[in-house]
Amino acid sequence: MSDCLFCKIVAGTIPSKKLYEDDDLIAFHDIHPIAPVHFLLVPKMHVAGLADCGVEHKDLLAKMLLLAPKLAVEQGLVAGFRTMINTGSGGGQEVFHIHFHVFGGGATIPKI
Repeated sequence: MSDCLFCKIVAGTIPSKKLYEDDDLIAFHDIHPIAPVHFLLVPKMHVAGLADCGVEHKDLLAKMLLLAPKLAVEQGLVAGFRTMINTGSGGGQEVFHIHFHVFGGGATIPKI
């Protein structure tokens, strides 16, 4: 989508501090981190949010979930990390392109 921030990052028209990229996904550091390590996993395919996913997205979602721990460990989060998916405006989603937050590395992360 032409006005989507993450589509522009995927296209390379907006720079990011990239951690990972393949044919399906890109991962980059969050510009407003809430923890010492905070990055996003974003599919290159535009899907507005988790509520818009169907069975046709199962392989992509699985790939994202399986990549999260690998990248977290590479970023030094060997003791653990948190993942978060904000869905819809009522769920705190600000960029309407599905993405997973992965963060950790600090004592300031509240326990839920």
